[in-house]
Amino acid sequence: MRVGLLGTGPWARATHGPALAAHPGVDLVGVWGRRPEAAAEAARLLDTRPYADADALIADVDAVAVALPPAVQAPLAARAARAGRHLLLDKPLATTVEAAREVADAVEAAGVRSLVFFTLRFAPAAARWIAEQAATGDWFTARADWYGAVFPPDDGTTATSPFADSPWRRDKGGLWDVGPHALSVLLPVLGDAVEVHAARGPRDTVHLTLRHESGASSTALLTLSAPPQAAGVTVEFRGAHGVAAYPQDLGGSATDALTAAVDALVSGEPHACDARFGARVTEILAAAEAALD
Repeated sequence: MRVGLLGTGPWARATHGPALAAHPGVDLVGVWGRRPEAAAEAARLLDTRPYADADALIADVDAVAVALPPAVQAPLAARAARAGRHLLLDKPLATTVEAAREVADAVEAAGVRSLVFFTLRFAPAAARWIAEQAATGDWFTARADWYGAVFPPDDGTTATSPFADSPWRRDKGGLWDVGPHALSVLLPVLGDAVEVHAARGPRDTVHLTLRHESGASSTALLTLSAPPQAAGVTVEFRGAHGVAAYPQDLGGSATDALTAAVDALVSGEPHACDARFGARVTEILAAAEAALD
């Protein structure tokens, strides 16, 4: 499959690019970025060609992989779908409901394949654990807490995360960056969210409360501003079967998970994490943001 990479930031360089370049079923045709010098450097590292125009790269490939801010990703993804290109997208799909639905509608109208890269849904061991909890069913409640330490505390500490300089993360915070991860675990196990509430915590922290179509409820604490000593992920489901806690050693590397996503895209097999699911996650996040406002 001829694939073009749209994006040259830390996530593209560390995850998308290496996974695509090493995949035996992929010909990485080229890289486009918003800064030509960054595209040239990424292309050199990945042994491929830099493109000065995104549409020219889209025209030369069968599929595009996108590692761009959501506001940039969504219109490019819709254009690529209308051009008949399969899509490997990042989360969140978009930061407005209208933009997310536009992508999903374009995918369905063109009949192309789409995947949104929710890391735990493609990391093989984590995906199996999520599927096991969904098969068990009859859960009473759940929580999925993501304590990210992307932004340093207000004490002069220097940021160490490569994503600390990301303008869209500073603007949208934990709700939009790690909220998709939480929803990607809760929704397949408990069902769609039929009620959404949210409250603010320190800095960018959001406390999300959901009622699901199964009747279960869930909570999620989402932040990119946790003290480094408090960073981490906790997921658990509670019900008549007892407590199922997510084992911390199941995640694997992001590159391995992305390789599994590329496997799924190349194979042509449908996956639950498609553009329509990505749009639904955007709808829930937008509802939470409205509740905060």
